[in-house]
Amino acid sequence: MKEKFYLTTAIAYASRKPHFGNTYEVIMADAVARYKKLRGYDVFFCTGTDEHGQKIENLAKEAGISPKAYVDGVAGEIRGIWDKMNTDYDYFIRTTDEPHEAAVKKIFSRFYEQGDIYKGHYEGWYCTPCESFFTETQVVDGKCPDCGRPVEQAREEAYFFKMSKYVDRLLAHIDANPDFIQPESRRKEMVNNFLRVEGGLQDLCVSRTSFRWSIPVDFDPRHVIYVWLDALTNYITALGYDPDKSYEEQSEHFKKYWPCDVHIIGKDILRFHTIYWPIFLMALGLPLPKKVFGHPWFNAAEEKKGGDGGEVKMSKSRGNVIYADELAETFGVDGVRYFALSEMPYDQDGRICYTNVLMRYNTDLANNLGNLVSRTHAMTVKYFGGVVPTPAGEEGPDAELKALVAETVARYTALMDDYHIADAAEAVFTMLRRANKYIDETMPWALAKDESKRERLGTVLYNLLECIRTAAVLLTPFIPATADRIFSQLSTDLRSFESVAAFGGMKDGTSLGEASALFARVDEKVVDEIIRRREEVAAAAEKAAAVPEKPEGCALIGIEDFMNVELRTAKVVACERVPKAKKLLKLQIDLGYEKRQVVSGIAKFYEPEALIGKKIIVVANLKPATLCGIESEGMILASGEEQVRVVFLDPETPLGERVR
Repeated sequence: MKEKFYLTTAIAYASRKPHFGNTYEVIMADAVARYKKLRGYDVFFCTGTDEHGQKIENLAKEAGISPKAYVDGVAGEIRGIWDKMNTDYDYFIRTTDEPHEAAVKKIFSRFYEQGDIYKGHYEGWYCTPCESFFTETQVVDGKCPDCGRPVEQAREEAYFFKMSKYVDRLLAHIDANPDFIQPESRRKEMVNNFLRVEGGLQDLCVSRTSFRWSIPVDFDPRHVIYVWLDALTNYITALGYDPDKSYEEQSEHFKKYWPCDVHIIGKDILRFHTIYWPIFLMALGLPLPKKVFGHPWFNAAEEKKGGDGGEVKMSKSRGNVIYADELAETFGVDGVRYFALSEMPYDQDGRICYTNVLMRYNTDLANNLGNLVSRTHAMTVKYFGGVVPTPAGEEGPDAELKALVAETVARYTALMDDYHIADAAEAVFTMLRRANKYIDETMPWALAKDESKRERLGTVLYNLLECIRTAAVLLTPFIPATADRIFSQLSTDLRSFESVAAFGGMKDGTSLGEASALFARVDEKVVDEIIRRREEVAAAAEKAAAVPEKPEGCALIGIEDFMNVELRTAKVVACERVPKAKKLLKLQIDLGYEKRQVVSGIAKFYEPEALIGKKIIVVANLKPATLCGIESEGMILASGEEQVRVVFLDPETPLGERVR
């Protein structure tokens, strides 16, 4: 009976077309799945789309369509790209699937009934793009600690999950299973920054009332279920999990594959998968996944000859976003897959630009692999009529080549087992470079001129063909379509991992298949033209985003600049004149989440007592300034110059609200 292996990707958020960095994850997971199948495992590979949340509700509203219509379009686009990248997943789940939604409702109700969830009020910071809540200490300069975008104060009725109930148990599991979170640096980050911190792990808000596009709470339909509780449970609902049954009562399919062998996710969502998700599973009485692997990111690199351009943020406004399907138009699907898998380090971010892809494609695929296969096939046809020759005794560099092939198989296996994917690819191409050098050392064309050397010539070509076959087996998880073409040219069915356990699998006397070029070298001029067009797009985007000046001298600003100004509602709790400063008043204000001191030049227009108790608007993220020796932490919103009027708010206005 085959040993099972269940792996998943994080389901892609159905807000927009995934860029290359998003697509890397499913390519990596596919490579792992194909490798495990090659090793004889019974593999179940799950991916899909995360389709609920406030961000999607807002995007659908902007598009003038329903949220379901919006996610149907984006989910279809995501799946289309996954398919184009030749990812051989077993199940594609959508969180709008009816069985998933029904299971999530039951899971939420079960948590509530067993006392893991309670109702309260949430008041704190919320990041809409990340669908995440943060405490005051987690927010960095008013920005989300994960994505860097501005956060907003939110206060609403919500249900909370008692994380503190399970945190000791989770820490014990992490301590007892050091490979549970990988790489090691990610494990330390989760433990030191979130679990073993002063104050302990905060209870998690698991419902919202301020938007509707999510799964409603069965017993309290004013609430919808927090997107992360909804999204994380896809890993068990995809297997048919029934919340009304114990683990022992689940279907045979579920018990066969759960627990998951590895969740492959981006490093930015590690907290959700290594803290919240295990705790949810504990509350359900289910085994925890064996491993959570948080891979690095792909950053955009400036286009520069030599591929050593500096890193820049990938964004539409810069015109430097790279999409996998567009990249494949120039380099082919296997060219894109190989770059993604060979370029990403184990625990450091990778870099992508068209120049880097071109260099790796031409050097590794077109030259080292493509030329080796082409030359070897052509020489076998020329000197032996296309029939695999019979090898004879070892001479010269034969033993060294064979030893390296055996070493490569062993090294490749260890690296793939530990998810050092790029290093495994490099091991194979080190072997291929040695095979090319072997041609130069043995000079088959010279051997062919001497009939007495024919046996030696046959041995050389056999060794090369066997080296190529071994490479095709090992590269099957990376470039599966190309591996198939190599096997076809070799006319061999020896594709199993067991077939490369020992050198000599190629059957002599076999007639080779028809030759065909594996990778056509891409001319630099083609890429130069692509880069030129992309730079034009970037320049146009920059020009469109430029801030024009009005004739009156009042500069226009973009929405990004406006959003950087944080206007908050506040209440004046004390006010007095500043001695020796006729124009200044010193105000003590309450923002709800903190109290501040503000100095304002409105003393000519307002008596201090007239302002006390008033609700006002304050620029809350202004750098502190010192006026007449007094520190001011903000600015009051007012109109006019000769006659200044402070903007007063309705007395019922909550404190600390973001003003838009």
